[in-house]
Amino acid sequence: MEKFTLEILFQIIGIGSASGLFLTNNSLYIIGDNSGYLYEYNMENQQLSHHPLIDNPSQNIPKNIKPDFESITHYNDTLYVFGSGSTEHRNRMIEFDLKTKTISQKNDLIDLYALMQNFGSIKPEDFNLEGAIFDGENWYLFNRGNGISNKNTIFTIHAKKLSEEFAMVATNYKLPKIKGVRSSFTDAILVEDKIYFLSTAEDTQSTYDDGEVLGSFIGRIDLATMKIDYTQKITSTNKFEGLTFYKKSNDKIEFLLCEDNDTELLETKVFKLSLPVR
Repeated sequence: MEKFTLEILFQIIGIGSASGLFLTNNSLYIIGDNSGYLYEYNMENQQLSHHPLIDNPSQNIPKNIKPDFESITHYNDTLYVFGSGSTEHRNRMIEFDLKTKTISQKNDLIDLYALMQNFGSIKPEDFNLEGAIFDGENWYLFNRGNGISNKNTIFTIHAKKLSEEFAMVATNYKLPKIKGVRSSFTDAILVEDKIYFLSTAEDTQSTYDDGEVLGSFIGRIDLATMKIDYTQKITSTNKFEGLTFYKKSNDKIEFLLCEDNDTELLETKVFKLSLPVR
């Protein structure tokens, strides 16, 4: 792949362990995997707002009881925030209305997650959703293969609502390695007819315990074939877990990224990644 650029665009004080982001107009919405809030950062006036997603929210919830919000996607005026499903406390999906800035619905996905595990032949201890896309007709949910079985799986669910009857397809991927450690999905977005995804190589065989971060990739999947077009290593040090579209020109496409620093430090760096259009 041709040359890319990666730079720190700005830093936000007050958010830790960022795990997903979504940009609309000048508002950057961010979730953290140890937080009970949806954060809204106004990039123009640099103001940070907090929107509660759970009862009695805090910014540093203990690991054993945290909701583990790892995925964020949107359609029309609704944001959808997903728990990872990696423990019994992490099965929630929150619908957030962007117009009223309030929660419109809370959903318990424990039955859906159990069905996905069975359908995709993924053991509960290897189930860990870290990416979500909704295009109005189909849901694409990304299992991060950082467990022992390395099951990097995209579940395609054909339904307008996850509470309806649906058809499901599970597609498995072998993602690139760093130092012998296979990378695993950490986020994804849809741009036109392509899925752009992040994957990180982390030296661990657990969906619960963190390991040494060896680097991250950007990759692209053709929506029609569900096959990977390309992958490109973009860092040897960062654990990127959030991806959102920023800008596109005739020769360049730009994204904003955030990283999970796996600490209790309430500080988040937002990066800009520029790729040549191909």
